[in-house]
Amino acid sequence: MSDSPSSVLFVTGRLAEPALRRVLAEHELPFRVDVAVLGITVAALMTTEWIARRLEVPGGTDLVMLPGLVEGDVDALAAQYGVRVERGPKDLRDIPQYFGRAARAPDYGAYRIEILAEINNAPRMERDALHAMAAYYRASGADVIDLGMTPGRDFPGLADTVRTLVADGFRVSVDSLLPGEIRTALDAGAELVLSVNGGNYEVAEAYAGAGKRFVVIPETPSAIDTIDPVVNALARWNVPYLIDPVLEPIGYGFMRSLERYAEIRRRYPEAAQLMGVGNITELTSADSTGVNALLIAICEELGVRSVLTTEVIPWARGAVREIDVARRLMHYAVAHNTIPKHVDDRLVTVKDARILEFAEADLRAMHAEVRDSNFRIYTDRDTITVFNADVFVRGTDIQEIFAQLGVEEPGHAFYLGKELAKARLAIQLGKSYRQEGPLDWGYLTPPEDPRREHQKLTHRRKRKDAP
Repeated sequence: MSDSPSSVLFVTGRLAEPALRRVLAEHELPFRVDVAVLGITVAALMTTEWIARRLEVPGGTDLVMLPGLVEGDVDALAAQYGVRVERGPKDLRDIPQYFGRAARAPDYGAYRIEILAEINNAPRMERDALHAMAAYYRASGADVIDLGMTPGRDFPGLADTVRTLVADGFRVSVDSLLPGEIRTALDAGAELVLSVNGGNYEVAEAYAGAGKRFVVIPETPSAIDTIDPVVNALARWNVPYLIDPVLEPIGYGFMRSLERYAEIRRRYPEAAQLMGVGNITELTSADSTGVNALLIAICEELGVRSVLTTEVIPWARGAVREIDVARRLMHYAVAHNTIPKHVDDRLVTVKDARILEFAEADLRAMHAEVRDSNFRIYTDRDTITVFNADVFVRGTDIQEIFAQLGVEEPGHAFYLGKELAKARLAIQLGKSYRQEGPLDWGYLTPPEDPRREHQKLTHRRKRKDAP
């Protein structure tokens, strides 16, 4: 939401009115609040056309907030009333968070770390598959596509592959220690080489002044003194370079390698550094999301400005997108001297940043107002609640819950089985459940179509009210 309002009119239906008023009363929102309760039980069944015939907007209002599932053209309403109109969050308990996020600094999203996404064993891949992977990485946030060579395997199509990628707008690097492969890739348009050391750095001299970059690595990870002559030579030749002290796997010197990054920063305070994070994300049996977040935080604080990653192992799928989110979040935290919490929750995937839940007393109060046969489903930390006008069921076993609902029609049974299974999964994982909406998987959450949800809800109402 942009431009903080001074007076907001919240539009709702009769059933949600008590909960809405309670949420608004419990939080000190930075604007005047009004509530318009229109003549409908379920607020999500409103349309903007229906609202336009019934809503009166008080003078001084500068934002009308509709329920999140309202269907229709909000711009038409804005034109009719002469004020800004927005759909709010789909769950009214998210309203305080919705407005809180609007206060985030306008520069959020800036970053300083470039992402190199490696295509492993590029010589083994068909040209179309390689190009498709490059496109996928770029769409995920990669800045440079790194062609990983296969030791002992020739790549006769290397030059053509690089030229094709560059012609299609990709920035390309080559991951090889062989001078022949390095020259072929650079001459075809690659801009970066991974890597050079004391055994092959002379290949860089021919590219003096050409703007090609070279990543310098030590002879062995622990021998960081061996980078000094290579760095001195590249500087003398006017060849740009990055230093990679080499991040080692857990169990093989992970912490010592982090210390080497700090040591390089002390020795070469102005030098760019690169960190290849695959030795941790690919070689540790843990979801890569949190691992990447922490590694990028380390890079941001150390001043590492290039990160190499890949997505070979299944649990690291999505690593490029994760790093793209993490580089923005961690840059914001460091630049603003704040903790990276409640700023951007997209890296919280398996669990949720917070769980939305109703007390049993609130649910029973809602139940007392229900007059139709539509089933409402809610969860808290360990219990599922289902009710309509006739029944109120709470429990933890979805089969036992379903048995008490008296549903026999196959379509109803399928719908309730699907929703109950999703509710149980939400409880098991520590996630918020919202009926007929997807669970929140952070950056993995598919986009929602408000029109589709409204149509689903309307169809369900007609189906359940049928004789």
